[in-house]
Amino acid sequence: MGLIERIFGVVFGGGRNAVAETIEVFRENAEKGAARELDLRSATLEQFAREFRVVRRGWFDRVMDAINRVPRPAMALGTLGLFVAAMVDPVWFAARMQGIALVPEPLWWLLGAIVSFYFGARHQAKGQEFQRELAQTVTRVPEVVDNLRTLDEIDAPEAPESAENPALARWKRKAA
Repeated sequence: MGLIERIFGVVFGGGRNAVAETIEVFRENAEKGAARELDLRSATLEQFAREFRVVRRGWFDRVMDAINRVPRPAMALGTLGLFVAAMVDPVWFAARMQGIALVPEPLWWLLGAIVSFYFGARHQAKGQEFQRELAQTVTRVPEVVDNLRTLDEIDAPEAPESAENPALARWKRKAA
């Protein structure tokens, strides 16, 4: 074994792929990186497929889902229809409203309870989701306020660029 081969062995290590292994310390192996990227993309797509998989349900479940989607749009469109009817034929509309005036009060209470339960459950679910998001946001408020104060102190025109300015010193420590 010659001198050059010994120096080569000391610098790059022994073995068949000594140069390639040494270079991989400083630069990623493109082939292995592509394989890792492929694994990551495959895992991501697999997770999305599981998340958005359409579960085959029976005809009863599909019919009930369709029925559950009807009340909100029907009530909104019905209310708009009442406004249109009042403008198109006020006498016809007044006659219908006189009929509604004859509905006994217990039926109004029953209708109110049904509508309240139906929309209340949705309102509760959406309200809880909103509160969870708000709670996650609120936990970051002190950090944001501190950052804003630091930026204001740094941006102040009378702030000297020395270690005597605590905000500037804090910022320099964070940046270092």
